[in-house]
Amino acid sequence: MSLTVIAQRMGITSFKRLVTGLFLSTLLVGCSSTPSGNVRVVDRNNATPQRPTVTTGQYVVRRGDTLFSIAFRYGWDYKALAARNNIPAPYTIHPGQTIRFDGRSGSTPTAVVTQSGSTPSSSSKTTVIRRPATAGTATVPSVANKPAPAPMPPAGPAPTGWGWPSNGVLIGKFSSNGSLNKGIDIAGDLGQPVFAASDGTVVYAGSGLRGYGELVIIKHSDTYVSAYGHNRRLLVREGQQVKVGQTIAEMGSTGTDRVKLHFEIRRQGKPVDPLQFLPRR
Repeated sequence: MSLTVIAQRMGITSFKRLVTGLFLSTLLVGCSSTPSGNVRVVDRNNATPQRPTVTTGQYVVRRGDTLFSIAFRYGWDYKALAARNNIPAPYTIHPGQTIRFDGRSGSTPTAVVTQSGSTPSSSSKTTVIRRPATAGTATVPSVANKPAPAPMPPAGPAPTGWGWPSNGVLIGKFSSNGSLNKGIDIAGDLGQPVFAASDGTVVYAGSGLRGYGELVIIKHSDTYVSAYGHNRRLLVREGQQVKVGQTIAEMGSTGTDRVKLHFEIRRQGKPVDPLQFLPRR
């Protein structure tokens, strides 16, 4: 049917309104479309959440744990956690050993962080042990006796010569919000190489940290460590020296629902934005 016939049947005024409406609809659709180009996509649905620093209770070491992995898991600087528990370098720990977060003596714990199951990757549970109250009196938390936090070692300079840990599209950015991403996520293909982002020593290689899958942690200095999660296969062992750009793992989807690398840099145990260290690309 021609526009002339439509105009005759609808009337001039109604026809003008119809044409104006169609023009505005087309304009709005064009404005709302996404321009083509190299656009970074942020995938927050699969961001790895990070719990705040644990400052109460204790943790019982299980097979496969290292002081570095425990410090990473509970938001501590490894040197501060070692100082709190009187663990000298090279920070060797043993299954069954108690790691305290609150500085109290082992006889009066307020909370005990343990793990159920036979492997470090099993889900964890927290058991609260309260002091028995004296008859006729109420148990009141003591604020004055709260232990002072362990002294934080002075920060050293950041390592130089950082490189990207893998090739691929950046799908998740760092967020300082505790419920969102504490690193970056890079998409790629299954088995794709994962590289050491800087020179250092492997201080953890395993799957004992829930939510990270097969994980590698590299110590670069007394201040900085980096972490590489969700790998398919690990190609390095604890204690091994690595160089920037060296292949340390194969990208995978362990601990997540898609193939990607989750990468973190931590300064004295606290996550920082990796994009501040990595070269522009």
